Amino acid sequence: MSSLNFKHLRYFWAVAANGTIARAAEILHVTPQTISGQLRELEEQVNAKLFQKSGRNLVLTDTGRLVFSYADEMFRLGDELQDVMEGRTPGSALTLTVGVAMVVPKLLAYRILEPVFQMPDTVRLVCMEASLADLLADLSVHKIDLVLADAPMSPTLNVRAYNHLLGESGLSFFAMRKFARKYKAGFPQSLNDAPMLMPTASSALRRSLEQWLEQQDIKPVVIAEFEDRALMKAFGEAGTGIFTSPSAVEEDVVAKYGVSVIGRTDEIKERFYAISAERRIKHPAVSAITEAARTGLFTAA
Repeated sequence: MSSLNFKHLRYFWAVAANGTIARAAEILHVTPQTISGQLRELEEQVNAKLFQKSGRNLVLTDTGRLVFSYADEMFRLGDELQDVMEGRTPGSALTLTVGVAMVVPKLLAYRILEPVFQMPDTVRLVCMEASLADLLADLSVHKIDLVLADAPMSPTLNVRAYNHLLGESGLSFFAMRKFARKYKAGFPQSLNDAPMLMPTASSALRRSLEQWLEQQDIKPVVIAEFEDRALMKAFGEAGTGIFTSPSAVEEDVVAKYGVSVIGRTDEIKERFYAISAERRIKHPAVSAITEAARTGLFTAA
C-alpha cells in the first residue's frame, strides 16, 4: 500500500467524529461531494470499507474503527504540537467526557462522578445526556470516553465496547413529608390505590417495579410516567405522588427534595454500569470512578 494521503485521513476523521458527511463538510468548509470523493479514494487505498449506513448516519466498520483510533491519536498529537509551538502547555488538564443515559438518576450520576474532583491531578469533566443508543453511537467513534447506564450494552449492538458493573442498590420510596406518615404505616400495602410516579415502560426499573407490585398484590394509581427521573422527583417534591430512587442516594434525595422515606425494598435491585471502549480501563479518571463506586457508594448501600 502506498503512503497514506493525510488529507484523505483528515476528511475521514472528521466524518467519523461527526457522524455524517454533511456535518463534516460544514466544519471543514468544503462540499459534501469533495469529502465523498476523498473517502472513496481512502477506501480504495486501504482496500476495505470504512463506513456503513445506519439510518441517516454513517457508522464505522471494524476496519474503520481501527483506522479512526490511529487517526484520532495522530491528529491529537498534531494539536498538541501546535500548542507547544504557540507557547501553550499541552495536557495541562486531563479531560473526561461522560455520557449519562437519561434514565440514570442525576443525584446518583453525581455521586458516581464525584471522585473525579478528588483526584490529585486536575480533570476537566464534560457531561452529556441522551438516550443510551445515541450515547453508544458516540462512544463507538470516540466522541465520549464513558457511558453511565442502568443496563449493560446489548451484545446484539454493532458497537465494540465493554460493560463494567459499578454496583447495585435496593430501592427506596419517597413522599412529600405531610403525606409520608399515611403511606409509611403498613408499607408496602399502603401503596395500594396510592398515587405513583413511575419511570416509562421502556426502562428496566419499570418492569421490575410492576413485577414486584404484582407479587405483593398491590395496585397503585399511576398518575404520571417520566423518562427523566430528576423531573419525576420534582413532581414528587410538589406532592403529586410517590416516587422511587436508589437507596444508595437516599440521604441525598431527602436533603435535596425535602421528602421523607416511606419504605424500602431489596427485592428490587437497580444495577449501574460504566460502558467504555476499553476492556481494561486505562483512563485514570475512569479508574477512580469505578473503584470508588465498587468500594464505597454501592457497598454502603
